[in-house]
Amino acid sequence: MLSLPIPNHASSEPQKKPKNPALLERKNSLNSLNSVLQPIHHAHPRTCLLLTILSLQILLVFTLRSLPLSLSLPNPLGRQANIHVGNSTPVDPTQDPCGSDRIFVYQLPAAFNSEILANCDDLNPWSSRCDALANDGFGRSATGLAGIVPEGLVPAWYWTDQFVSEIVFHNRLLKHKCRVLEPESATAFYIPFYAGLAVGKHLWSNSSARERDRHCEMMLGWIQDQPYYKRSNGWDHFLTMGRITWDFRRSKDHDWGSRCIYMSGMRNITRLLIERNPWDYFDVGVPYPTGFHPRSDSDVIEWQRFVRERNRASLFSFAGATRGAVRNDFRGLLLRQCNETDTCTVVNCAKSRCSNGTSAILETFLGSEFCLQPRGDSFTRRSIFDCMLAGSIPVFFWRRTAYYQYEWFLPDKWESYSVFIDRNAVKNGTSIKDVLESYSKEEVRKMREKVIDNIPKIVYARPQEGLETIKDAFDVAIEGVLRRFREQEEWGFKW
Repeated sequence: MLSLPIPNHASSEPQKKPKNPALLERKNSLNSLNSVLQPIHHAHPRTCLLLTILSLQILLVFTLRSLPLSLSLPNPLGRQANIHVGNSTPVDPTQDPCGSDRIFVYQLPAAFNSEILANCDDLNPWSSRCDALANDGFGRSATGLAGIVPEGLVPAWYWTDQFVSEIVFHNRLLKHKCRVLEPESATAFYIPFYAGLAVGKHLWSNSSARERDRHCEMMLGWIQDQPYYKRSNGWDHFLTMGRITWDFRRSKDHDWGSRCIYMSGMRNITRLLIERNPWDYFDVGVPYPTGFHPRSDSDVIEWQRFVRERNRASLFSFAGATRGAVRNDFRGLLLRQCNETDTCTVVNCAKSRCSNGTSAILETFLGSEFCLQPRGDSFTRRSIFDCMLAGSIPVFFWRRTAYYQYEWFLPDKWESYSVFIDRNAVKNGTSIKDVLESYSKEEVRKMREKVIDNIPKIVYARPQEGLETIKDAFDVAIEGVLRRFREQEEWGFKW
């Protein structure tokens, strides 16, 4: 196994605390009490005994009151109640916006992140990925949007690749308000490993199982040597894996993907993925990156106003292509129903590359009341978020496409923002057009309003410091992770 350097985090020597004026005052009070009680020792023996017991109780009360809070109340986290950040004064968790939460970002060896980015020409067997990973992972600035989106918002649009969340989360966490540089102060530990980019170059080639596993094995070997991982066995560690969970769950050597999630050391680490395994507690589904990356609160508000006021000429739309190799392809069924009516608009992705959004897809979703969202190559697809970003109401056919995936980011009541039509009903002849036309204008308006209200939670802001007051998908994800770690400690929820 490759030997990698391990940073040495030296622990500082404890400093002597200056005398507390409050403690000196209590000490003087006790001396005064002793001077009052001293003459009583010459009284009757029984009286003396009773007064002695009483004085001991009083002394005990004063002594306990003089103890610092950190000694009188045990901390379930086993850490100091007042957390020191650098050389600053102690943080009061009740006044600080981070509360007691602190995030430490590991400085991994370059082989696990920056070197992967530097080799962007080799990350894809067909073409360079350098343009897709430019601009801090947001990709090339979008073109061809004149007349489709408001002129002032065009600079907030990029042709963002759907597999770049590792870069986005890493950059944002380096600027996060709750980040600390001293691991001893942290309650959460982020591992900036670009797992998806590392394995992506091997998925469509003849790479061996060993090659597909190499980066993850090395990273886990490094992280398991860190003292803070050993302390918790990974329970307070998390990372972003910028692909779907199934790309990291290989059971046999000849199967698809790597076995990263099944490796020793990964079990207790919380994993942020664009598609999760609903039955794995440590998988958390986060939104696919879309092309809109607001620069400010005002960008979000203007975009919401724009999509709310859009004139939508089509009842529903579908962007996708048939899967010729798939028996009884469900997408083919949707395309047939769509082509049989003039109330549906189709973007046929067999003739154009749709994976990372195009102006044609955006314009189609902006012009339709509903958008059809079957499963993609897996249960989820980026188009879900492109659709809702445009203010169109998603129509799902599998519950695992969204309802069991993005619980932190989508409304609890699925019927408030979406329509569900069971795929088997469609296969048996149910008309999608008839189902959608059964909703009243008021019902459609309410669902659209719910979609539009939720837009901030499914976009990733452009500034690395985040937006002014609006919380985006990154903020929601990090708050969810920190909340999970707190609950694990409070409830003793570990196995």
